Amino acid sequence: MYQITFSDQSMGVLNRLDKASQLEVIEAFGSLTPSELEGGSSAIGRIHRGGKVFYRLRQGDYRIYFEIMPDGKTLHAHYLLHQHTIADFVFRLKLPFTEETALEQQDNFWKYLDSLKK
Repeated sequence: MYQITFSDQSMGVLNRLDKASQLEVIEAFGSLTPSELEGGSSAIGRIHRGGKVFYRLRQGDYRIYFEIMPDGKTLHAHYLLHQHTIADFVFRLKLPFTEETALEQQDNFWKYLDSLKK
């Protein structure tokens, strides 16, 4: 069993979910085994970015991007992203990912873009 840590971004998204969804995400993430991380699960993918290996766990409508920390006992969730968002697409395709990209997930961002049409 791994120790689980969350970045500010992933914790912020997790806190906005309803309790049932929070439990599903934490359960799926917290119950990962070394064999699953080594390719034993179809819900897990690997992405190489900046010399690091990030794992992508699919859980319902969410994608958790995390890495195994150097101690080998800790999984650190860098990003918790909703599927089919620009942020998920950008990270998955190894495009530059910034905090501004994460902001695109927020409703205010899309409302702002809609207001530009008027």
